[in-house]
Amino acid sequence: MNVRRHHISGIAIAAATALGLGTLSACSTDSAAAGNTDKFDVVASFYPMQYLAEQIGGDHVNVTTLTEPGQEPHDLELSTKQTAELGEMDAVLYLKNLQPAVDKAVSQSEVKTKIDAASLTKLEDHGDVEHEHGAEEEHSDEEEHALDPHIWLDPVKYREVAEGVAKAFEKADPDHAADYKKNAAALTKKLDGLNTRFADGLENTSTKVFFTNHAAFGYLAERYGLTQEAISGLDPDSEPSPARIKELQTEAKADGVTTVFYETLVSDKTAKTLASDAGLKTDVLDPLEGITDKSKGDDYFQVMESNLAALKTALGAK
Repeated sequence: MNVRRHHISGIAIAAATALGLGTLSACSTDSAAAGNTDKFDVVASFYPMQYLAEQIGGDHVNVTTLTEPGQEPHDLELSTKQTAELGEMDAVLYLKNLQPAVDKAVSQSEVKTKIDAASLTKLEDHGDVEHEHGAEEEHSDEEEHALDPHIWLDPVKYREVAEGVAKAFEKADPDHAADYKKNAAALTKKLDGLNTRFADGLENTSTKVFFTNHAAFGYLAERYGLTQEAISGLDPDSEPSPARIKELQTEAKADGVTTVFYETLVSDKTAKTLASDAGLKTDVLDPLEGITDKSKGDDYFQVMESNLAALKTALGAK
């Protein structure tokens, strides 16, 4: 199995259909709206990048996205038309090593401003969680593929990316630099507020351990002193072994775990199997790779607030 795919297809668990990007006013995948508008034309690789471009760019940008509603971002394949349109854009905002097809298209494209979100903050390897649970050890040698891409689920890291994106916009479109700076300041202030609410809300809890279907929440767990346990590694359809179920049942008792989290549009079968065997509840924790009508909120902040509420309940916040 391809190493990168083995590690990152954890993202795939967020799901084939789960990845929709709601129809947003500033977003269009129609070629007429793609490039050559009188605005600063930005193409974003998937929802967390699109949201930053829209919030920082405001009225001055025309944002399109490569990942359409219902598409799973990691397995995204670009059409010849999409690849050609990329070259007509003023800027591309993407997250390297998340979507191989995008990385390839960007490297071959003549788009003037290429913004890699992964270069704007420090990525970490949270792969040890998965290695313990049966991923082949040889993969640990491939460090560059073992870096966890889910930086947007940590408001502090997402803030760092936002600041870097704003600087890149200011440099590429200096006429509107003052507005980009102002918009970014408003966004980073909101992210600071979100970080404070998470830190305060999760500071005093009965337990610090939560179970998830897949390990998307490593940065969030690390930021707020929590421990994430993924049930069955990276494959959404794999059933955890009886030994793994038993291990998690024991841990649930020892650590006071109450809840097994799954994702909105991914099968909840595995989570429910463990929950019923261990006498636990189930709830949704959203990895925010796309907004769909099943999302608990209309944008990044609303869904993150839903995630915080779910974590507070599950961890027994006092």
